[in-house]
Amino acid sequence: MSFFFQELVNGITTGALYSLIALGFSMVYGVLKLLNFAHGDLYMVGAYIGYFVVQWAGGPAAIKIPVALLLVIMFVLAAVLVGGLGVAMERFAYRPLRDAPRIAPLITAIGVSFFLENAALLLFGGQYRVYNTPEFIKLSSGVQIGSVTIDTVQIMVVVLSVALMAGLRLLVSRTLLGKQMRAVAADREAAEMMGINVNRTIAITFFLGSALAGVAGVMAGLLFNQVTNTIGFIAGLKAFTAAVVGGIGSLTGAMLGGLLIGLAESFVTGYISSTYTNLLVFALLILVMLSRPSGLLGQAQLQKV
Repeated sequence: MSFFFQELVNGITTGALYSLIALGFSMVYGVLKLLNFAHGDLYMVGAYIGYFVVQWAGGPAAIKIPVALLLVIMFVLAAVLVGGLGVAMERFAYRPLRDAPRIAPLITAIGVSFFLENAALLLFGGQYRVYNTPEFIKLSSGVQIGSVTIDTVQIMVVVLSVALMAGLRLLVSRTLLGKQMRAVAADREAAEMMGINVNRTIAITFFLGSALAGVAGVMAGLLFNQVTNTIGFIAGLKAFTAAVVGGIGSLTGAMLGGLLIGLAESFVTGYISSTYTNLLVFALLILVMLSRPSGLLGQAQLQKV
């Protein structure tokens, strides 16, 4: 039973990361109806930013500033820089194709993904970069419940993820900006006629979604320790799966989907084999799509005629 609860903790932690990335997918799709397949590579960029902040601070074994301040710098810098990169992507790659056939921005998104992945390869090389988190964060200072261990980084990942998800939910549902986002998602032309700055609203949506991916990348670096230019591909696919399973366009659905994918991955790895993890995760996507095409919490889209 202790093994079950340990895998449950691991699944919730991984699911929190997938949920953060899936939120960006859902936000962009909700506003633009665009599947931004470059979103996973923003997660990769965030992981690299966190790694280089650690090196700037003296390396994992010789941090020159308080660890709490280091973590704040890592998360804030990743959120701002990756959010800015997301805005640049929207401005130069997607905005010119906003009124083009749906396939054009989709192919462009795949091209942007390859561009970011190979740019990282040219800039940073193909070797793994290692955070060495235990050198500057004492994992043993976490929580021990019987034989179940919840280390410090897992606690931080879950708490920060829940806080960010709750904050985003409040922003979308309670603020003027959130109302503008929902208006643009419902009908872009009508929102523009009502005086809403559509370009600004879409840019902010890209910034917020990309910032969440950047923060998730830093969390992944701290949690899994290894960073390379290819980590964004599979993480992006699983986050996309999470968004679709939960109901793409639904923020609550993205959170639920990420949690389900994380738990499925953890239990398959623990009880069967890591060899079959991806197989069963994507089989879950197929089963959900066959039984509920709009996702668990999604709603069927009305077609305008």
